Amino acid sequence: MALELTNRVPSYFNEIAAKVDLSMVGLSVVALLAVYVSNYIYRWRNPKCSGALPPGSMGLPMIGESLQLVLPNASIDLPPFLKKRIKRYGPIFKTNVAGRPVIITADPEFNHFLLRQDGKLVDTWSMDTFAEVFDQASQSSKKYTRHLTLNHFGVDSLKEKLLPQMEDMVCETLRKWSSEESIEVKGAAVTMTINFAAKQIFSGDLENAPLNISEMFKDLVEGLMSFPINIPGTAHHKCLQIHKKVRKMMKDVVQKRLAAPERTQGDLLDHIIQDMDTETYIKEDFVVQLMFGLLFVTSDSISTTLALAFKLLAEHPAVLEELTVINEVLRLGNIAPGFFRRALKDIPVNGYTIPEGWVIMIATAALHLNSNQFEDPLAFNPWRWKNIQPSVVSKCFMPFGSGMKQCAGAEYSRVLLATFLHVLVTKYRWAMVKGGKIVRAPIIRFPDGFHFKISEKSN
Repeated sequence: MALELTNRVPSYFNEIAAKVDLSMVGLSVVALLAVYVSNYIYRWRNPKCSGALPPGSMGLPMIGESLQLVLPNASIDLPPFLKKRIKRYGPIFKTNVAGRPVIITADPEFNHFLLRQDGKLVDTWSMDTFAEVFDQASQSSKKYTRHLTLNHFGVDSLKEKLLPQMEDMVCETLRKWSSEESIEVKGAAVTMTINFAAKQIFSGDLENAPLNISEMFKDLVEGLMSFPINIPGTAHHKCLQIHKKVRKMMKDVVQKRLAAPERTQGDLLDHIIQDMDTETYIKEDFVVQLMFGLLFVTSDSISTTLALAFKLLAEHPAVLEELTVINEVLRLGNIAPGFFRRALKDIPVNGYTIPEGWVIMIATAALHLNSNQFEDPLAFNPWRWKNIQPSVVSKCFMPFGSGMKQCAGAEYSRVLLATFLHVLVTKYRWAMVKGGKIVRAPIIRFPDGFHFKISEKSN
């Protein structure tokens, strides 16, 4: 018995030792994991920089401050995300959006400087969702796209061809709208602008398409501004699915036109196809993407501005006699939260350093609603433009961007808006019958729509 017990003692201690070893291994793993996580969080909160980063917060690991950025604000005022941080940190601050470090700037002088450094200190950058939907083009193709856009939608084309067509289209559109019990202006304006642009780009070759392209574009923008999670049920996923369908429709148009070279329409698509013989980068996919991009830029910004103009003019009837409406609507509209650049090298600013590779968001909404430059900035006051200094306009008013890369379709948008408003205020009256709520999340949206009853003025 004693011998048997003696033989069992070493085995018992071996079991204890094994358990102790496993516990030590477990504790070591936990300790290493804790060190890794602590180091990760420290590096997240304190990104590498050769100088001092602007003040701000990097938010939670992995998601940054993305959730705070997209919180809706039931006002035309600045989103709380921007307003709170500008008040706390000043006009230039750091943050993190969807895991990407970002500098947000609402400093007019710095923005003015930055936008004149394209290709030197900064370059154009797109959010991840935009990058998926809008292919990143080469420098030569960007120049070609800009030249092509100015050729077909620029000042000369507006004077020689587009203005009369715009006026006819606006008159016909308002005539149809006035025959309806009421019109949801934002959605109807998307249809109007998409159809008109499509006629200029590819002569309306999608008129008999199985899907309504203007309806598809209405859902596209929501997804572009959503959190980039590509799983069924998310706005991002829906956006990418719509993008595929729209591109497929446009690809069919291009292939039919290529298959029948004698079928010329004198439109933008014909121009591109002719250039395929001389420009090696112009392939079928490039043509499809270019057509898609041109339609997109005409769809949301103009329609949102028009819807906002309906509301503001209805609430301020005295303004109907004023001819300087458009700038004020564009100032208050701030359709996009801003536009983006990427630092090509370290950029010093106000004693801080913006590291190479970081994204910079120029917050146009913060410029347009700056109380130091625009007295009572939330008020709709077209008369303010009579006394505003040119320097304020150049540095604090950027509805279409600024610098060397200002939107090539800026004049097209202004003329279309001016033509529409001219016909509207001279020949029609309107009253809101439903909706009217405005939300920034972070772009301007009208969750209940703007439903108006439109009627012709009696002679």
